[in-house]
Amino acid sequence: MLLSIPDIISTEAARQIVDRLETADWKDGKGTAGHLAVRQKRNAQLDIADPLAQQIGNLILSQLSQHPTFISATLPLRILPPMLNRYAENETYGDHIDNAIRTIPGTQEYVRTDISATLFLADPQDYEGGELIINDTYGQQSVKLPAGHIIVYPGTSLHRVNPVSKGVRYAAFFWVQSMIRNDTQRALLYELDSSIQALTAENANASELIRLSGVYHNLVRQWANT
Repeated sequence: MLLSIPDIISTEAARQIVDRLETADWKDGKGTAGHLAVRQKRNAQLDIADPLAQQIGNLILSQLSQHPTFISATLPLRILPPMLNRYAENETYGDHIDNAIRTIPGTQEYVRTDISATLFLADPQDYEGGELIINDTYGQQSVKLPAGHIIVYPGTSLHRVNPVSKGVRYAAFFWVQSMIRNDTQRALLYELDSSIQALTAENANASELIRLSGVYHNLVRQWANT
């Protein structure tokens, strides 16, 4: 499932983050690439130990934990702390598939990368190019979202970041290990949960809503991998 979710953080919050990132201590992004991806990667990243990276990452995690659509769509078991990257002019990241397993920094805890996520921080009018290109079941998708919006998609997807031709693209990226490992099952649960919420808002028959909610939770109980 490929899903765009608006307003994870506000436009103003994203602008304030970008203001701070403009003077950050950026490192070569190749330092965190795998042995194949390193050939494709030309960007900069903040060191995961950088206090600014940790502060921004914690802010993002706090917002994600309160966002009902994100929770419904991903059903997170573990979230790798967000990292931050920068693409200046002529920088890009060629076609690649994310590593299947990541380690939470400073721990022995592993995260299976069921879901990849990119939170756009720069205003799309401030840079040209830099689209996230994702190959999914329905073909190639080009994604360039407003500041504060996020795209979530299966970690199994082949994807790339197009070269930036003007300006600077700032974003946060991270991975989610979901309680529901299978993407098709996860998408069905999201559609069911969305329908239940819409019917609740319309004051639908309470007994039928209870039955639907029971179906949802029983499916989660059957499919959950925790």
